Amino acid sequence: MKSKYLMAGLALVTAIGLTTTSSARTVTSERLAAANSDSESANWLMVHKSYDSNRYSSLNQINAGNVGDMSLAFAVPLGGLEPSGFGAGYMEGTPLVDDGFMYVADPWGTPYKIDVSSGTHGRILWVCETDIEKDATAGVLLAHRGLALAGNNVITALNDGRVVACDIETGEVVWDQKIGKDTGEGFTSAPLVIADNKVLVGQSYGDWATRGWLAALDTETGKELWRFYVVPEPGQPGSETWLCEETGNPDCWKTGGGALWVTGSYDPETNTTYWGTGNPVPMFDPEFRPGDNLYTNSTIAIDGDTGELKWHFQYTPGDYLDYDEVGIQLLMDVNIDGEDRKVLSHFGRNGIFYSLDRNNGSYIQSGQYVNDLDWTEGIDPKTGMPVEYDPSQSLQTYAVGALRRGEGKIEHCPHMGGGVNFYPTAYNPSSGIAYGAGQEGCSVLEAIETDPDEIPAGVVILGGTFEAIGQTTGSISAVNVSTGEQTVKHETPFPNNSGVLVTPELVWTGHLDGTLSAHDAETLEMVWSMNVGTAFRAPPMTYAVDGKQYIAIEGGPIGSNAGGRVELENMQQANMIWVFAIN
Repeated sequence: MKSKYLMAGLALVTAIGLTTTSSARTVTSERLAAANSDSESANWLMVHKSYDSNRYSSLNQINAGNVGDMSLAFAVPLGGLEPSGFGAGYMEGTPLVDDGFMYVADPWGTPYKIDVSSGTHGRILWVCETDIEKDATAGVLLAHRGLALAGNNVITALNDGRVVACDIETGEVVWDQKIGKDTGEGFTSAPLVIADNKVLVGQSYGDWATRGWLAALDTETGKELWRFYVVPEPGQPGSETWLCEETGNPDCWKTGGGALWVTGSYDPETNTTYWGTGNPVPMFDPEFRPGDNLYTNSTIAIDGDTGELKWHFQYTPGDYLDYDEVGIQLLMDVNIDGEDRKVLSHFGRNGIFYSLDRNNGSYIQSGQYVNDLDWTEGIDPKTGMPVEYDPSQSLQTYAVGALRRGEGKIEHCPHMGGGVNFYPTAYNPSSGIAYGAGQEGCSVLEAIETDPDEIPAGVVILGGTFEAIGQTTGSISAVNVSTGEQTVKHETPFPNNSGVLVTPELVWTGHLDGTLSAHDAETLEMVWSMNVGTAFRAPPMTYAVDGKQYIAIEGGPIGSNAGGRVELENMQQANMIWVFAIN
């Protein structure tokens, strides 16, 4: 393994040299636990800023009064444009910044270290060569959602099932572990480092006829410490919800899905990590895998020491609408009905904002946040289950009707992609408002019988077809967590695939047309925007160097997200880091 030292090419590096040292502080457990404290406010040490996944920064040098003076500070082009079987890759990660050094990855998960201390340009100090095979014929979803920092290592999880640690000073590979053992297993989400030198990685390719799982590795060696499977094997708790024998398909659980393709949250006080899980597979053919299909479409609370399940909450049992619930698990302390609660809140892909007691997973309250929702008539106020849910039935029928083989199409809202999908959400602890950005629209589905004898390993299994109804748009929603009620909404012309960042007075997001925008945190009125020409599918972040605040965001190819929109068809194919400031 080797490192490359790049700027604009080897000749330029030789001519001007690396004038800035690459020395960096050790990223200790104490620093990670204090990631959102005053001592670390200038830095962004993990993918969602802090263990609570609030994506809130107290930096307020850029505020509602002066954001109109913000402009582009500099940009850094990255590599990783080699296509996969699904086309151009997606920049969906969040840059990490520690003491003026930025750590990012291209769509292949290749880590870069960039010196951003000057405030006027970014110098690439190293590229960690993971030797990933860039095979354009492979059916991999070429997307990468971020890195992790641990000790003196930068850790990346790759779509070929490996987890790789790179030396933070040199970029040399420290360890390289093959964690995905079976065909089709790999990663798109950022690793999460927790107490006792553990790094957590979630198997992301559930739709590829695999089982989702969460694994803990030693940060110093990469040795696997424990593994939790989302889909239990026969005899384990939850296996009774996979009624595979009912359809003569006893092994349906083996390809059950339940991927973990968005990084979870963590509560150091209880050593509990919370992750959202994906849909069961095949997603549109429930007759292939009857039952509630635990622990898919759920929030799972996992013991950080042992990897054992503490509790779960399933949002859409027996899902056939592709409402996987991998979205961000927001942790917060909130007063609800006069009682101080330890709360986990979540913008459900199914169009509903949920709040749970994070100590035991019990349901607290919920409310609709999308414009159109017809898949259920409502949520039971006692259980949190859709009112149509019948635990005595092996196949559920929600308000829009059953999706069954040979029985035609059904239409449903929100769109199968959500609502809020995997796009990062945010929470302002001062105001008690949570923010989610996503899409508005509906879709039509049809189930097609899947032959269990004809499922090749490592290939996407849909079990049917889908298409959008009309033109899908987007929105940003603000929800008062104490009440569960939406307070305000901002509509956008394109689906929002970026997610949000919140600072004391502003909400930030990117758009598919290449626009970065800032919005008033109370009204969601757009107060600043700038178009740079590369599509944004990644969330903004913020950091400071020498007391000056910057906003950074990854931009890249739009891929298949143009959706027939003429305005998006000629977007530039380039992987970039864009950095903004008030000059």
